Amino acid sequence: MSTDSGKTFSNVETSGYVGFANLPNQVHRKSVKKGFEFTLMVVGESGLGKSTLVNSLFLSDLYPERVVPDAVEKQHQTVKLDASTVEIEERGVKLRLTVVDTPGFGDAIDNSDSFSAILEYIDEQYERFLRDESGLNRRNIVDNRIHCCFYFISPFGHGLKPLDIEFMKKLHCKVNIVPVIAKADVLTKKEIQRLKCRILQEIEDNGIKIYPLPDCDSDEDEDYKEQVRQLKEAVPFAVCGSTTLLEVKGRKVRGRLYPWGVVEVENPEHCDFIKLRTMLITHMQDLQEVTQEVHYENYRSERLAKSVRKNTNPIIKDENGTTGEVLTEKDRILREKEEEIRRMQEKLAQMQAKIQAQK
Repeated sequence: MSTDSGKTFSNVETSGYVGFANLPNQVHRKSVKKGFEFTLMVVGESGLGKSTLVNSLFLSDLYPERVVPDAVEKQHQTVKLDASTVEIEERGVKLRLTVVDTPGFGDAIDNSDSFSAILEYIDEQYERFLRDESGLNRRNIVDNRIHCCFYFISPFGHGLKPLDIEFMKKLHCKVNIVPVIAKADVLTKKEIQRLKCRILQEIEDNGIKIYPLPDCDSDEDEDYKEQVRQLKEAVPFAVCGSTTLLEVKGRKVRGRLYPWGVVEVENPEHCDFIKLRTMLITHMQDLQEVTQEVHYENYRSERLAKSVRKNTNPIIKDENGTTGEVLTEKDRILREKEEEIRRMQEKLAQMQAKIQAQK
């Protein structure tokens, strides 16, 4: 039995059509509504233009109140981490971007302890995420894990310094490393190409794993395949940044003015700035997935393996011979959850008491 009122769902229109082809649109709408989170770490010596490049990439000022230390302060400066978060919206899509800077890295005479603070910070974010995942309130977890690390290499050397090699070897199993040659406008095209080849060779010789751009599927369009090919050839990216607008031949460009001309930041013939930004934006989802499925899972499995080793002897005796309990990781999590439930029940009871008192 059919009626004319059901014309919206006519048999002709739905014949041979289930409708799951609309699923990508649903995912898109949900993602846009929720917004995106991304955390970028920038590491390198002072004076390589890290802050300027980040501001140029995202067209915003992430360090409005930063005070640059003088030479006397730098003598006593240690590596510290400075996280800046900004909400960026473009065509209705929201991005919560966190940039973690590392002022003081590589500035000391003895840099043997430069990476300990950075490694601790990365592990702290993994530990916090693991703890939040094991808690009761899993719906509103804030992801502060480092999804990508721009490692800035000085253009004035002849390749990687021992500090660069040591740092990347310690970090490559924890985060996606993208090597960046800073201030590329001080080098000629031949010098840049020679330096790139030298850096890639040293990275391979030392067994360092940098972020590999994913290969294209066979059904991808040719333009995208060509774009990925050019991005892979550009590694390590030779860049220069600028937030200054200059007028060149009647048009406004962001660049640097020299006596011999203007270096345009967004001109692919002058530097790899556009390629670096394209890589970051088009592969942002992949950077997050590699962080989740590779680096975080490695940390999680190591963390759980340590917990199992610690808890092989659950009963111990103190110096007086008194037997005591050593909690397993599972027991500790259960107790934390029970304590959290108890606190929530107390708050609920207090709220109910207030409501009864108002009546």
